[in-house]
Amino acid sequence: MTKELFIKDLMAKPVTIAKSAKITEALDKMLDEGIDPLIVTHNTSVAGTVSRQSIAKKLGSKHDSVIAPAAIHVASVVEEDFTSIYPDESINVLVPLLQHYKLIVVYDNEHRLIGQVGAGDLLKKLQPDGLLDGAMEKAITIEADERVVHLRRRMLDDNTTRFVVTENDKIIGIVTETDVAIAMRQFRESVIGKHQDHRIRNLLVKDIMSSPLITVDRIAKISEIINIMLKKNISSIPITDKSKLVGMVTRQSLVNAL
Repeated sequence: MTKELFIKDLMAKPVTIAKSAKITEALDKMLDEGIDPLIVTHNTSVAGTVSRQSIAKKLGSKHDSVIAPAAIHVASVVEEDFTSIYPDESINVLVPLLQHYKLIVVYDNEHRLIGQVGAGDLLKKLQPDGLLDGAMEKAITIEADERVVHLRRRMLDDNTTRFVVTENDKIIGIVTETDVAIAMRQFRESVIGKHQDHRIRNLLVKDIMSSPLITVDRIAKISEIINIMLKKNISSIPITDKSKLVGMVTRQSLVNAL
């Protein structure tokens, strides 16, 4: 008989950032801790979350281009993409919640924050059955010589956070909201405000993409994909069939397949 698992059996220690902190601190913390999003606190209460995506959007905004990244507060990018749960509840309640929210905060009976659960925490204990095709989503590509301003527009218009980068019909990298956030921060810290608009238009996807890229063959087992994601601390892996791109597996698509 399989032992019943509870939230307390898989929850992680909460990683927080103050609402009054700078977004540069939040981004550094996410990168150092290898998590996304962070729990935003105000005094002793949970005020929301801050994600790499929301930071990338803020730093890429022309409206805020005259403000130094280190002068922008987390309060300006707080989202409410979370819900709450208690430690003695069954992990079975997590599946529908994590199909809707990026993060679940865990409170004790006195409503004190004691933990958090994300897709990765759930996938350590619960994995989809069946073939890999059932856990794939469509892979969206972008050319390496495409301009970053066009990449950002596609991310906003299509609500997409990751693109596989191609050059001469070959897969050469991946670009995500993390790459955009890091690039926009570095760009705005190094380029004087009045020159930013001109310079940013010359920034290409290949200048900011992550490479080399980890890909996995379509015949791989789901458990193998999850092990790679957790070991490498990555959130997505392109899937190939005879070197041809056929899809993408993400932590979210795996949770959706449960």
